[in-house]
Amino acid sequence: MTAAIAHEPRGRRQTKIAAASGWMGSALEYYDFFVYATAASLVFPQILFPSTNPTVAIVASLATYGVGYVARPIGAFVLDHWGDTHGRKNVLLLCLVLMGLSTMAVGLIPTYQQVGIWAPILLVVLRLIQGFAVAGEISGASSMILEHSPFGRRGYSRASPCKASKRVRSWRRRFFSR
Repeated sequence: MTAAIAHEPRGRRQTKIAAASGWMGSALEYYDFFVYATAASLVFPQILFPSTNPTVAIVASLATYGVGYVARPIGAFVLDHWGDTHGRKNVLLLCLVLMGLSTMAVGLIPTYQQVGIWAPILLVVLRLIQGFAVAGEISGASSMILEHSPFGRRGYSRASPCKASKRVRSWRRRFFSR
């Protein structure tokens, strides 16, 4: 019984802070992913891909959305290990910085007419970075929340990042449906 008490979190405040920070980090990162999906179908085909064939441009633009999912298993493997050995807080901060910088860089990519083929290449590289960062954030946030939750509430608390992605989907619909 003493071993169970030793692993119990120190207080309810710490549990709430861990859950709130995990939820907010997940919400920000998934908001970016969902907004990118909308931009990939509405904006990117016209400005980042050749305009000779609009169908090919939209398919290529949506393929760059899928590239972000390719990097997720790699990011989860690498960043989870790093979080276990060097601390979750460091990994979560790294993930937020990677996501923020790569998202900003997507907004700064020159158009296809300005730099040619480099526009879609830069977009793919930035999407790989974003996918890598999201994988580290979701697994790190889930582990951190689980470690800071009381034994009777771990399953409920662990679902916090998943709740964030559901909430963000409703935000995306609200903002882009007008």
